[in-house]
Amino acid sequence: MRLEIVSPDGILFEGETERVSFPGTAGSFDILPHHAPLIAALREGTIRYENDGKRGEQAIKSGFVEVKEDDISVCIE
Repeated sequence: MRLEIVSPDGILFEGETERVSFPGTAGSFDILPHHAPLIAALREGTIRYENDGKRGEQAIKSGFVEVKEDDISVCIE
């Protein structure tokens, strides 16, 4: 999957990932390959992602995520 995390300061992360965890306003959730299309609001917390055993994370205050055809676009504050 392709993940892009964007803030008002610019692109914070862009790359391939196998799994992403989000702090959703209705509870935390994971995105795996071939996930159904989705738009969700995010609350304060940490986005966690991994690819080939390597992990990364990004702290956020709020934002939203859109998942469409293995493309994950995140806009955060």
